[in-house]
Amino acid sequence: MRSAALALFLREWRVTRRLGGGAAMAVIFFLILITIVPFAIGPDPRLLGRIGAAILWIAALLATLIGLDRLFQADAEDGSLDLLRLGNLPLELVVLVKCAAHWLATIVPLVIAAPLFGLLLAMPAAQLWTVTLTLLIGTPALTLLGAIGAGLTAGLRRGGLLMPVLILPFTIPVLIFGVAAANAGQGAGFMPLHVPLLVLTALTLATLALAPLAAAWALRAGAS
Repeated sequence: MRSAALALFLREWRVTRRLGGGAAMAVIFFLILITIVPFAIGPDPRLLGRIGAAILWIAALLATLIGLDRLFQADAEDGSLDLLRLGNLPLELVVLVKCAAHWLATIVPLVIAAPLFGLLLAMPAAQLWTVTLTLLIGTPALTLLGAIGAGLTAGLRRGGLLMPVLILPFTIPVLIFGVAAANAGQGAGFMPLHVPLLVLTALTLATLALAPLAAAWALRAGAS
């Protein structure tokens, strides 16, 4: 089972990096969102520094959705999903492996680039590392939640338009506590850093336990 999971991970890693430009497209999309904001709200460094964590989190959330609609749809179209469903690996583990490959190939480059993009928003140096830590902890939850939407829309022709509508409301708690932890790291929050950081970690662990079950159920329901 371990070798099968590793083979699936390597396959998904290659497909994710090739599909839609992979990490390069996500980073470019991330950068475009960051550079557009100062044109919309003005170039005031103090204002940008105060809302910089929220901007980075919103940009990361939207960039995470890139490619997630194809997480299962491509496999459903070419019949690979049926083979995965009938294979030796539990479908829940298949979902988890696919999410891990997508997160490592697409989201980790965004997390690495976050301090550099934070400088463009005039964020304090101390807050750059805090927001990077919160993104590292919280973005797996965004990917896993997106997998549920991808499972629900795998058999739909225009599922890529419906998936963000289904998932965005469930990402709000992750967004709230991610931004709260990033602001608390600067001393600008209303609570100590460890409180929102622990809640954010708990949200990620909860999605890690529950999202593969929900996505696998959605895939089975779609096939029946």
